[in-house]
Amino acid sequence: MMENIESNFDTLSVMVCDDSALMRNLVSRIINEAPGMQVAGKAMNGKMLLDSLNDVKPDVIVLDIEMPVMTGVEFLQERKKLKIDIPVVILSSIATKGAAVTMQCLELGASDFITKPGGSVTTEVATVSDDLIEMIASYGAPYARKKGKKIPTTDHFLQAFKMREAEKFVAAKKGTPISATVDEVSENKVIPMPAFKASAPKEPAVITPVREGGKIKIIALGISTGGPNALRDVFKMIDPHLKQPILVVQHMPAGFTKEFAQSLNRICPLEVVEAADEMPIEEGHIYIAPGNYHIKVEERVTGNVIRTTQEDQRNGHRPSADVLFESVAKIYKNNALGVIMTGMGRDGAVEITEMRKQGAYTIGQDEKTSIVYGMPRVAWELGGVQKQVPLREIADEISKLAREHI
Repeated sequence: MMENIESNFDTLSVMVCDDSALMRNLVSRIINEAPGMQVAGKAMNGKMLLDSLNDVKPDVIVLDIEMPVMTGVEFLQERKKLKIDIPVVILSSIATKGAAVTMQCLELGASDFITKPGGSVTTEVATVSDDLIEMIASYGAPYARKKGKKIPTTDHFLQAFKMREAEKFVAAKKGTPISATVDEVSENKVIPMPAFKASAPKEPAVITPVREGGKIKIIALGISTGGPNALRDVFKMIDPHLKQPILVVQHMPAGFTKEFAQSLNRICPLEVVEAADEMPIEEGHIYIAPGNYHIKVEERVTGNVIRTTQEDQRNGHRPSADVLFESVAKIYKNNALGVIMTGMGRDGAVEITEMRKQGAYTIGQDEKTSIVYGMPRVAWELGGVQKQVPLREIADEISKLAREHI
């Protein structure tokens, strides 16, 4: 099939709120350097942001937490009260106190968060520029499309941004200018999004498992971008009588996963904890992989346990869903359920396919309800997903399969 050339996109509009003028300018520079994105306005506190939304209609907000007059938390409380649905991405420091407040922000409706490297005011924010662009595109693009805008995929935003960064690097090395310099890019100019080829979706590979599905003794779940709120939606609706333990890999930095587990535990009928090395795997428990550690299952005569490791990153991640799925496929074979949900890239896709080959049951989040249809798409195309399920039905599907195959 011929590939269609997509072009003439609308601009993704972003609002930046931070009490530090340095941070506002650094974050705005990164956004304005991204093809197809534009900073529509800036605010130095939540009150100014709230007031400006009467005139500025952004597709996504990048929000600091600790600010005078009105904090990020207070803004989110007002946003919820006023039923403002513009997605919000939090820029958070990595301190323990910051982790607790960040989880509070997610509970109040923030979409996701990015950690500020080096503290609340830092010139190192450029080191997370890829993450920032990914988050803005992932949450802002669906909202913009609902408003009728023509917006490309998150993948394309990232590809265009990386191409732009590569052009800047080469130009600086050679001493030659590129089409628009940083100084030329302003709130009044947008670097156009390049045309790209939109590929037709692939038909899934056909896999014949080496054995039929057996009793489900464990559930393994991998998720990334869009995960914090998606997991809240799933676990608050999970069967309170579920017997099988659930092991979860959510791509999240160190310092946040303990608070994240506690946040989920407040709304989930099962016990949610951060996984630890040598922790026994018990029924009725959900285990969240700790940030910067892989988790895997290890077989023991007295009962299987979780092992945490700091082996090399897999697919650019630690924890990695592939590491978890690989161990589950090896030990549990056809006595497992694999779940792969929203996320950029392909982490988990290869090894959930191995789980399927071993006879495990597998489900994947569908394209329509995924914030980023990356991980579940690759798993589907590899033949690793038996059934694609919308987010609102994943809890019921997990619970149903677990009851039927106990």
